[in-house]
Amino acid sequence: MSEIGLSKNELDTPALWVDLDRLDRNISQLAAHFKSAGVNWRPHTKGIKVPAIAHKLLAAGAIGITCAKLGEAEVMVAAGIRDILIANQIVGQQKVTRLANLRPHADVKVAVDSRENVAEIGAAASAKGVEVGVVVEVNTGMERAGTAPGQPTLDLARLIHDTPGVRFRGLMTWEGHALEASDPAIKRQHIEKSINLVAETAQLCRSDGLPVEIVSAGGSGTYAITPFLPGVTEIEAGGAIFCDQTYQGWGVDLEPALFIKCTVTSRPAPTRIICDGGFKTLPRGFAAPKPLGVAHVKNIALSAEHGIITLDEPDAQVKIGDAIDFVVGYGDATVFLHDMMYGVRNEIVETAWIVQGRGKLR
Repeated sequence: MSEIGLSKNELDTPALWVDLDRLDRNISQLAAHFKSAGVNWRPHTKGIKVPAIAHKLLAAGAIGITCAKLGEAEVMVAAGIRDILIANQIVGQQKVTRLANLRPHADVKVAVDSRENVAEIGAAASAKGVEVGVVVEVNTGMERAGTAPGQPTLDLARLIHDTPGVRFRGLMTWEGHALEASDPAIKRQHIEKSINLVAETAQLCRSDGLPVEIVSAGGSGTYAITPFLPGVTEIEAGGAIFCDQTYQGWGVDLEPALFIKCTVTSRPAPTRIICDGGFKTLPRGFAAPKPLGVAHVKNIALSAEHGIITLDEPDAQVKIGDAIDFVVGYGDATVFLHDMMYGVRNEIVETAWIVQGRGKLR
């Protein structure tokens, strides 16, 4: 890429960039954290979408990765990643056929929560002459997808065990509803309740003679607690590597590593700064991005192409043409908006990655 070797200051804006030193430190700290808990790490890449970063995670000790979409998994397999959990239901003839076609190239596992889905995956896999690993998604309080804990999950697991073309690998849950609790003690209670439910269900399956290899749980918002609870075999936390404003609010104690560089395009008033990054660059509806080096920030507003910084005191230092770096508000909602992510070390663009996972909605 032509930008490699440029000073970060030379990047045209708006530009998505990651501090490589901070990123590497965050990855190392997370890998050490999960190792200390005695669990495997299968980081979720739904907010990362760059295969080169996924390879960094694997090099640090991750056993594989998690994807949200079949299309994302296809991108990662094409990039040489061989162990993937799709933490979502893959439904419909076209998609299950693609899933079966992907299986000869990687150990791709998928979440299920219905008999119908088990049957269609099994049929597609059998027609291809492969076996697809599946985990049962268990609803432990998130109230999204998933079977009820206990007997309903056991019944589906038994069906999987008896269905040609699929192999029962274990269980998966996401205790994300715990993030709604602002009180740390209540958050812990929600997490412990969820993990206890999935662990008890795993034991029920084992008592019925079903091998439960995987009990997958945990995200970046619960990474400090979930890995240390009994019964979990792997953690899916991935977005924490960027430590954006949202994850900081959820208790991620790492270094902010993901930024958007913008240019000041207007100073219409002493208490207002306009830059070239609106909600097409830095999405609204999540934690606000944080402008670095700007004092007395009162509010950040985003229209389509304008970032509007309102100050509570006049400022004469920030000029038209100046660059402002924003700590990303929520990486999961930001990375996929961009074609490129620039890797910066010591203020120099060291690498430029195409965001290959963007747009993979199917």
